[in-house]
Amino acid sequence: MRVIISAGGTGGHIYPALAIIDKIKEKEPNSTFLYIGTHDRMEKDIIPAHGIPFESIEIYGFHRKKIWKNGKTVKAFITAYRKSKKMIQSFHPDIVIGVGGYVTGPVLYAAKRLGCKTLIHEQNSIPGKCNLFLSKYVTKIAISFKSSVTYFPEYKTVYTGNPCSESAIKSPSISKSEFGLTETKKLVLIVMGSLGASKVNAFLVDSLKNCVNKPYEILFVTGKKDYEEISKNKFPSNIKIVPYIENMTRIMKKVDLMISRAGASTLSEIIALGIPSILIPSPYVPDNHQYKNALDLENKKAALLLEEKDLKNDVLIKKMDAVLLDEDLIENMKKQLASIRIPNSATMIYDTIKKIMSEESI
Repeated sequence: MRVIISAGGTGGHIYPALAIIDKIKEKEPNSTFLYIGTHDRMEKDIIPAHGIPFESIEIYGFHRKKIWKNGKTVKAFITAYRKSKKMIQSFHPDIVIGVGGYVTGPVLYAAKRLGCKTLIHEQNSIPGKCNLFLSKYVTKIAISFKSSVTYFPEYKTVYTGNPCSESAIKSPSISKSEFGLTETKKLVLIVMGSLGASKVNAFLVDSLKNCVNKPYEILFVTGKKDYEEISKNKFPSNIKIVPYIENMTRIMKKVDLMISRAGASTLSEIIALGIPSILIPSPYVPDNHQYKNALDLENKKAALLLEEKDLKNDVLIKKMDAVLLDEDLIENMKKQLASIRIPNSATMIYDTIKKIMSEESI
């Protein structure tokens, strides 16, 4: 299979794209890939490190407030569209896949104009502007949240879940002792992203200092940016501080409660592994989509939602105790997570790709 895949900007787009690539490689080892990403975002380093051929285009998101700056954006889109068209014509793909980020706009639009078969994947409960635009043109749309179907043409939409979930399930676990933790005690994992979230981290530092004599342990992943400053603080002995954990799902398999942002990939792993969680969505993302992701889970009683603006006094500690000391609540959360879990998401996406390729016309 010859595949062009495009995604960019954040890990929430890039890692699902890699999960799809890995599944295609598993099913068809002789497949050939071309990854098209932005010229200045994290995919330019991550993708080549995975040994995947990478090409970049210069592209920018539309300004919602500073409308006058969109002239540069429109000009870049036209140039990127023409470059994408040439790359597609040269590569001769069997399918072109978009996995989110504004970089996918010119790539998938060019693919449609060239008559290629296409698929986009939406990770969030509320679709991004680019996927809404592309939904008119692509062959099929894969969604991670069942509620997203209302935003897309139903006849071409497939509920697959997030492909990162399948990777999470297959990931081996790691011993708690590698972090100086006790195997027999309950564990809370706190992580606000690879770079952390400075405002939330400052609140957490003050809160965690008061977690004395708790019957559980806490592993606090600060993010690389804040680690040095945070590590200067003195915490109770049941709290361990680390800057970053490679392949987080290894320790997630040992976690009793997770406190995190509500990015799509993280939620897919929480759902896949059945981890009760307290979600603190970032309010600084487009369309407030993390809040809507978290709300989707809270409405299903599969997680608790705590907004950043409500982080005051001991509110988080009280919520942590409320979950960890209530076995019925824990079991109900796990039950609800199991009801929405899709353990074979990447396989379902692969099957959808094969179905698209088998169709006579698009």
